Amino acid sequence: EMLRVTGVQTCALPISAMKDRNPRSVPDILHFRVEETPDGDAFYYPDANESWQTVKWGQVGKRARDIAMGLHALGVEIEDRCSILGITSMDWVMADLGVLCAGGATTTIYPSNTPEECRYILADSKSKVVFVDDDKQAAKMLKVRDQLPNLEKVVVFNGTPSTDGWIITMEDLETLGRATDEKDEAVYQARVDQLTPQHLATLIYTSGTTGTPKGVELTHDCWLYEAEVVAQADVLTPEDKHFLWLPLSHVFGKVLIVGVMYANTPTAIDGRVPKIIDNLSIVRPTVMAAAPRIFEKVYNKVVTGAQDKGGVTLKIFRWSVGVGKEVSALRQQGKEPSGLLALKNRIADRLVFSKLRERFGGRVRFFISGSAPLSREMAEFFHACGILILEGYGLTESSAASFVNLPDNFAFGTVGPALPGTELKIMPEDGEILIRGRGVMRGYHNLPDVTAETLTEDGWLRTGDIGELDPAGRLRITDRKKALIKTSGGKYVAPSHLESTLKALCPYLSQVVVHGNNRNFCTALVTLDPEAIVLWGDDHGLQGKSYEQLSREPSVKAMIQKAVDELNASLPRYSTLKNFAVLPADFAVETGELTASLKVKRKVVEKQYKDVLDGFYVDAIKAV
Repeated sequence: EMLRVTGVQTCALPISAMKDRNPRSVPDILHFRVEETPDGDAFYYPDANESWQTVKWGQVGKRARDIAMGLHALGVEIEDRCSILGITSMDWVMADLGVLCAGGATTTIYPSNTPEECRYILADSKSKVVFVDDDKQAAKMLKVRDQLPNLEKVVVFNGTPSTDGWIITMEDLETLGRATDEKDEAVYQARVDQLTPQHLATLIYTSGTTGTPKGVELTHDCWLYEAEVVAQADVLTPEDKHFLWLPLSHVFGKVLIVGVMYANTPTAIDGRVPKIIDNLSIVRPTVMAAAPRIFEKVYNKVVTGAQDKGGVTLKIFRWSVGVGKEVSALRQQGKEPSGLLALKNRIADRLVFSKLRERFGGRVRFFISGSAPLSREMAEFFHACGILILEGYGLTESSAASFVNLPDNFAFGTVGPALPGTELKIMPEDGEILIRGRGVMRGYHNLPDVTAETLTEDGWLRTGDIGELDPAGRLRITDRKKALIKTSGGKYVAPSHLESTLKALCPYLSQVVVHGNNRNFCTALVTLDPEAIVLWGDDHGLQGKSYEQLSREPSVKAMIQKAVDELNASLPRYSTLKNFAVLPADFAVETGELTASLKVKRKVVEKQYKDVLDGFYVDAIKAV
């Protein structure tokens, strides 16, 4: 297969040379990349037959031009919004670049959005064109067509055109673009030259754990800044092989596209989550970004697998991890193991760690974790196994990357130092983090009052997160300002710390939601890892039982209680968990408890299970 070839055709344009060209827009970055490395590998993607295809930078530039000119023929002008509704794919990337080269602004919609949610975004953004994956997504557009007077065309990547011409194929659009370009070749560059760094490039609607989504306006300069600092930090290099599966509807995925263009990093693209593990063995990436849930799933599988085998296998696993943690502690201090410890580590690596790394393709330099908090315990476990996870931090409103741990400057439990050009201020009264810099949004679309609440007059972004700096200047996020629990006794509890720690202590858990605001003690709702708990059941006399049946088993609750007791032993009394309930199903995007970026919608869950939570406190006055 193509991706097994070790020699990748690249010709690196030095970062300084790219910056010296003074790009004014994302299309400028694309054009510089095409000009300098037209025959270099840009992207790899699986076709309909699961055969991986290679796309060169020259081909990317040509196709982006065809799409841009097709959009120009459809009447797309500077800053006109064009939406994309689909999973991460080569077509998604090309549609995005085509929109930007037409001078338009890409508006993102998650493929899991309902027709009504799609209608809201399309109407609020006044999108002229929407790109969709297939006929199934096009059907959503047809359902709300009469409520979208501004939507002039639907372009389907892999689907059927309509007889009235309202739905056309991507191929139709590109054919129209080539014909338009032939009539006047000067139009394309003239449109790109009109773009300034301050023009709108992307409108991303925050998936939102509460309330109606807000459209975040990110300019070309936001992306120019992100591309520069990501490349300068050596997070992405021409020598890397990058694997991209993150949703491009989310800012974390989107920042990686401009990053790989700027840094000239060959990238394999496939957004099908069930294919991630299979793809890792084919792509064999050196760099990959992911949300913490992916690492938690691998951790659960590895730890429960060792526990299920028991005996000598479990003893070897525990011994190896113990050795690895000693080595990790040294490496966190910038030192290397020697003598007996180095010998033990080589043995542990051969017996355990190398097999874990092979699950990720065997070549990963590091992972980048973002979108939600990664527990320190999780990061230290993987580091003990020889896998470095670098956690970063940013918001949709700050174009994703504002802080990131670096290979030569990291500390677990922090999100690293600020990227060059990003200013940080921590408010003394409540510890809220404020950010200022080129990555900060222009504002919220059509929401001047909310923009004024979020952005100060002198450009500081109120993040709503609470944090502190360590002695080396790395940021530690302690919690969400609005997520802090205040018990009826007046004590503040940070739920995310309890949630991530409990998941690390019990590898059979999938999600944890700590509850207790205005209550006199804290409780929790937990869900199980569907795969891990079935294996546990098989080993504990509960063969053949379903997830729902296992969630009601006293022995399952007793197993979780041990982890809760261990957690509570490390906490002050006011923040301990007095009770918990095992829910009958795991949370999912489709059922509404998770955002598309896999964050728990805390208020949705608390409302859905209100009766369960209220039940914890029926006899609360007597109990306390």
